[in-house]
Amino acid sequence: MTKKEEYAYLLDYLSRGYSSSYKRQPIAQALGKSYFTLLELVVKEDRDLNLEQEVYVGPDEREDIKYIKGRLKYTNLTSTAQSELDEVIKKIIQEDEEKFIKFFNKAGAISTRRHSLELLPSIGKKHMKAILNARKQEKFKSLDDVKERVKLMPNPVKATAERVEKELRGGVRHYLFARPPKQERNQ
Repeated sequence: MTKKEEYAYLLDYLSRGYSSSYKRQPIAQALGKSYFTLLELVVKEDRDLNLEQEVYVGPDEREDIKYIKGRLKYTNLTSTAQSELDEVIKKIIQEDEEKFIKFFNKAGAISTRRHSLELLPSIGKKHMKAILNARKQEKFKSLDDVKERVKLMPNPVKATAERVEKELRGGVRHYLFARPPKQERNQ
């Protein structure tokens, strides 16, 4: 069963739709809160939405959203949506910090030569070993705890956000946080 988003944050709101569209309807581009799914939403006519606003996109009655038009590829995001993406990803990480702490506390090897922690930007073998040693002594309690206990650790929120954005762009072999992009037909 496909995992569905319940809530999403708006990355861009086009009150008159796309300029190239035949049918003009209010459109929003959004990022799902649980699985980092890029979504295209059709907004109810009488609504005025703001960037980074959280909206309900689940199966029940929606207050602001008429329907989910579909998933988006990173390349189909507007320039506004692309510029908002980093801040929204960081916001989601900080709001659901427990989920990402669990990653730092439980992440394992991908292969005999590579660890999933090494997939985060700025984390190489030295940081990975330091993280593993620190979590053996005591599980991490917060992302700040990771930064404090691991010597010269890059900002874990920033590193995780960079990884999420890389996954949203597609073309990566391993997906740690984001839902893999929709596959092209006839590939």
